[in-house]
Amino acid sequence: MTNFEKQVIDLKSAIDVQENAVVSKMLTANTASSLTLFAFDKNQSIATHTAPVNAVVQAVEGEVEITISDEKFILKEGEIILMPEGEPHSLLALTPFKMVLFKV
Repeated sequence: MTNFEKQVIDLKSAIDVQENAVVSKMLTANTASSLTLFAFDKNQSIATHTAPVNAVVQAVEGEVEITISDEKFILKEGEIILMPEGEPHSLLALTPFKMVLFKV
């Protein structure tokens, strides 16, 4: 889905963790922002990269280590982290993990 429609989404059941994989599901996007669900199996990661926009990660389930500009943060279910545009960042799932990525 990429259109912005009225609906209730159960974030925990909207995406499933797959063995030895990182999976994603775009909920909505436009030229200015996007909202994407991710599910990581334990020890799966996203390599260091930068983004041209600010981003917010909300932990839906599990635990992840997020590194932003060489500073490590542990994010747990129900917590969010703000990631400034242009700063290098990476993710490592410490447990099976689900998150929402808001690019703003």
